Amino acid sequence: MLQQTRVATVVPYFERFVTRFREVRALAEAPLDEVLHLWSGLGYYARARNLHAAARIACERYAGALPEDLPALMSLPGIGRSSAGAILALALGQRHAILDGNVKRVLCRYHAIDGWPGSPPVERLLWMLAERHTPAARVAEYTQAIMDLGAGLCTRTVPACGRCPIRHGCLARRHHRQTELPRQRPARPLPVRRTGFLILTNGTGEVLLERRPPAGLWGGLWAFPECPADGDPDTYCRALGLEPLAMQRGHVFRHVFTHFRLEIHPIYMNVREARGQVMEDRGRVWYNRQQPAPLGLATPVATLLETRRPGP
Repeated sequence: MLQQTRVATVVPYFERFVTRFREVRALAEAPLDEVLHLWSGLGYYARARNLHAAARIACERYAGALPEDLPALMSLPGIGRSSAGAILALALGQRHAILDGNVKRVLCRYHAIDGWPGSPPVERLLWMLAERHTPAARVAEYTQAIMDLGAGLCTRTVPACGRCPIRHGCLARRHHRQTELPRQRPARPLPVRRTGFLILTNGTGEVLLERRPPAGLWGGLWAFPECPADGDPDTYCRALGLEPLAMQRGHVFRHVFTHFRLEIHPIYMNVREARGQVMEDRGRVWYNRQQPAPLGLATPVATLLETRRPGP
């Protein structure tokens, strides 16, 4: 959960998650909808899908435990070299280097490494340095310490250099370069995509939701049916087996992803089933906002479901 998400944001999600899933088997046996529901709001939903898939594999192949060697652990969905190394170092004391964002920042400053840490040449150098610094003894303590050093002292802004235990060997501090290292990712404008959200309400006030495909944007979550922002909503509505009765356009807003901005055009429509085919499709449900089902919802969807429809 802490990958690309702040601790303060993660804490309540983590507590709910581990309360519900106290062991690997409990997570493996849970429906994906429940896992995504508990994850809703954290973003990067592939992490939740991978966690669920990894738990199932662990139960099928390793009797509900995690494998204890690096290649086997890395073969599980969502576990890369650094995560696998951290798990084995902290849980079993095995000597493996790690290279999460905090460790990258410490190493970049300590060795005054120029270049964006995410570029392949710089990342290769950082892995080499991480391997060099990882001790043969007390690996768990070292691994926890270097992560905490980056999280608590060698922070992105205003690092606490005066309290740092390795400050005397830090080249960035020696040359007053703490604020410029590590280098930021080269800036580039984010492209803008546009889509229309069809917020279709039936006669009893329920809203139609569709399950997104397993991979891609909001994979596996429930969302509104979409149409092109400049498309004809009536046509898409009828394609779902629904008859449009009234339509109203809501306020356009943007949702920011890592690689693009999504411009969302909400289109509110009152509908009735024309041929009764909507509920025959297991990938669609009528969602009752007064008694909401525990579904994993994309963040903009949850926001719109809680927002009052514009207009009189």
